[in-house]
Amino acid sequence: MIHDQKTLAAASPIRSRGFLADMGRRFAHDPITLGAGGVLLVVALAALLAPWIAPADPNATSIVNRLRPPGTPGHPLGTDELGRDLLSRVIWGGRLTLFMGFTPVVVATLIGGFLGILAGYAGGWVNSAIMRGMDVFYAFPSVLLAVAISGALGGGLVNGLLALTLVFIPPIARVAESVTLQVRTQPYVEAAVATGASATRIVVGHVLKNVAGPILVYASSLISISIVIASGLSFLGLGVSPPDAEWGLMLSSLRQSVYVAPVNAVIPGAMIFLTSLCFNTMTDGLRHALNVKE
Repeated sequence: MIHDQKTLAAASPIRSRGFLADMGRRFAHDPITLGAGGVLLVVALAALLAPWIAPADPNATSIVNRLRPPGTPGHPLGTDELGRDLLSRVIWGGRLTLFMGFTPVVVATLIGGFLGILAGYAGGWVNSAIMRGMDVFYAFPSVLLAVAISGALGGGLVNGLLALTLVFIPPIARVAESVTLQVRTQPYVEAAVATGASATRIVVGHVLKNVAGPILVYASSLISISIVIASGLSFLGLGVSPPDAEWGLMLSSLRQSVYVAPVNAVIPGAMIFLTSLCFNTMTDGLRHALNVKE
């Protein structure tokens, strides 16, 4: 009998896969997502290793080398309007650009996720108070709200991060509240309530692990938006201040030279576009990988 069971198990072609293994399989069969992830990995590594791989000081000016075209000896991507090496500034600029893309989304996910889950699970007046407060911010377009908040607080990196965080909290809270309302009515949650489990235990043990996936997928889609808006704030003078290297600020400083050195002026904008596109592609791949019903 035991021998027959072992033989049957060995002959069975079906193997149980864990959740992470299933995600890995989905990613492995998505070459577009893998390509986008590879590009983002290169950009992130270049930003992290900027002190060691940047060929020159990103803030070193040289009037005699202003607006050199790409391919100039010693300046593979050319120079900007002050003679600064563009390759070095692109590498260093990735640090601030990615930082301003990730940090507001991470902080907003923690705050908005907590508020949304609390509103969805508690219901009643708690839900009304939290979600009506979120609707006040949610009623304004993201870019307009970020510009208004950053303009009221004053320019600078910290105020720009705060403005972006306040912009992203309401939509994340709304998504968290929506999925929590769905999970709250599931039989396993109702069974936990019937057994007398505490609200904290139910939320941590049953609700959180089932709503975390949709919240993280939605939050990941905001990273590209955060990068674009943060670059826009710097372009308008409401974000990173000179002489720091940041792609939006670089685009702003080079816009006056677009007719003289168009390729040089396009480079920081192309980096913003490429990075945002790759993040959007990664979000689509993550959504597909987490959709275990497919």
